[in-house]
Amino acid sequence: MAACLLWLAGCGGDADAPRAPSGAQLAAQESGAPRASGDIATDGLAWIAYRRQQAGLPAPVRDAVIDRAASGHSQYQQINNRVTHDQSPAEPGFTGATASDRLRGAGYALDALAQADGEVIAATAGADGFAAADGLLGAIYHRYIMLQPRFDRYGAGSARRDGGYHWLTVNFVATNEAPRPANASLVLWPVPEQAGVRTNFFSDQETPDPVPGIDEVGYPVSVHADLDATLRVERFTLAERGGDLLPVRLLAPGADEATPDSAAAIVPLARLRAGAVHDVVFSGTLDGVPVVRRWSFSTR
Repeated sequence: MAACLLWLAGCGGDADAPRAPSGAQLAAQESGAPRASGDIATDGLAWIAYRRQQAGLPAPVRDAVIDRAASGHSQYQQINNRVTHDQSPAEPGFTGATASDRLRGAGYALDALAQADGEVIAATAGADGFAAADGLLGAIYHRYIMLQPRFDRYGAGSARRDGGYHWLTVNFVATNEAPRPANASLVLWPVPEQAGVRTNFFSDQETPDPVPGIDEVGYPVSVHADLDATLRVERFTLAERGGDLLPVRLLAPGADEATPDSAAAIVPLARLRAGAVHDVVFSGTLDGVPVVRRWSFSTR
């Protein structure tokens, strides 16, 4: 499980498009937000833990061995000036071809201790862990990893190049101790009654691109279940309160190769209107059990 996000200040969109808030702005807008430490990796993990807790998920435990694997990969990207999940043994800084290889190489007993692992990467213009992590959460294929209920360990590492990127790599592991959610449970994002939700995301900045052919899209809405679960979508809609259904791209298991069997999302095809209440309806089955969720959120 892996996804890349290239997120540079001023990248993509038109001059009137809403810009992603800084970490300081995010923390000021959010009740109970963590305090920034100034360390990109530490702040990135703190923001991920905070957002997971908002969604009703436990915060993963930070693991120094996972930190070591993530740090090595950020340094590899910095040395080779590239945003990538893959490493080549022919290049300097090599620590392992894949995220799983790098975890094993750092000393994590992945095959004995874990059921799954995942990796997300941001390359940003600024040294801002909160903003980098929140930008990752806005990118739907990254969100699938970040809000996977079974991930209970994580670690991060950062690197920077003068005049270039700040890299943040975050690795997640689902250990054999990870709790299994109750049957037919779903994690929703944005969460019910969440306020201040972003209106947009620049689809072209994510690899793979969730909405080919359109750069600026609306903020994705998603549902997430246990990694072993099978989710099937019957209806997934979004509407501004009192208005018609909004045009969306459905990312569903079986129909979108980058969407896992345990999750689904809709991506509005245009920026959401600011300061509006939006209503969501999801219906389908989870491991054959019918599930229906109706909830609302409001945009910033």
